[in-house]
Amino acid sequence: MDKTWLPIAALLGALTVGIGAFGAHGLKATLATTGRADTFETANRYQMYHVLALVLVALIARTYPEPSVQVWLGRAAWAFVVGMVFFSGSLYTLALTNYTKLGAVAPIGGLGFILGWVFVAMSIWTLNK
Repeated sequence: MDKTWLPIAALLGALTVGIGAFGAHGLKATLATTGRADTFETANRYQMYHVLALVLVALIARTYPEPSVQVWLGRAAWAFVVGMVFFSGSLYTLALTNYTKLGAVAPIGGLGFILGWVFVAMSIWTLNK
């Protein structure tokens, strides 16, 4: 599992930095026009937090190879990715287009983030049984 998620986390980290830099420099005028620079920054910040969460998941997976732990960590990794796509993706779209109807998608991503963290906790709790 760690051999899958560590490279994915690294690539998502690079993508996140690139998106953040592009937003700060290349999209400065667009974000000023929409008035949503703070929304873009929130999307980028939460994406990076959860890229780091993927790294954590991969490192826990490397440390604890027990199958029950791996199942929960796999769920956590996918939940974090879903969170990034729906939460950060909808906020990026909102910031760039001012299309507010996608705001309803952000809570799905937020739920993904929350479930990811719950799944990380479940992975550790299975060790104590």
